[in-house]
Amino acid sequence: MNGRVLLPLDGNEHGRRAYEYAAELFPDATFVLLHVINPADANVPVDGAISTFPEGWYEKRQDRAEQVFAGIEELAAEDGIETTQAVELGKPTRKILDVAAAEQVDHIVMATHGRQGVSRLLLGSTAETVARCSDVPVTIAP
Repeated sequence: MNGRVLLPLDGNEHGRRAYEYAAELFPDATFVLLHVINPADANVPVDGAISTFPEGWYEKRQDRAEQVFAGIEELAAEDGIETTQAVELGKPTRKILDVAAAEQVDHIVMATHGRQGVSRLLLGSTAETVARCSDVPVTIAP
């Protein structure tokens, strides 16, 4: 498949596995690498209706995104796969779906954390929600 594949990455080892799987399935595609910065991770205190991020929080997350991309970019260069990058701020599920539409991707390949039991029921799964709500095929990397 020539086309565009969205690869959401959060910096864990599962993302690398998802890249390797996507590279096997779609070696001729352009990969859109996405890192979503989730404001919920900031543990922001709320003052009335106004909340603020701790100083440097967003910049640290941006730096982390660059590190995540660098590792995958290196692998992609070795594999001859073209990539583009996107960093978004917001709820991961919503941003993955938004970027998929905006970038007109043909497929999404993503990892899952493999939660089980009560944790899975309480927290839900970004991968499962994306798979249910996406307008394009979604592959969950093994």
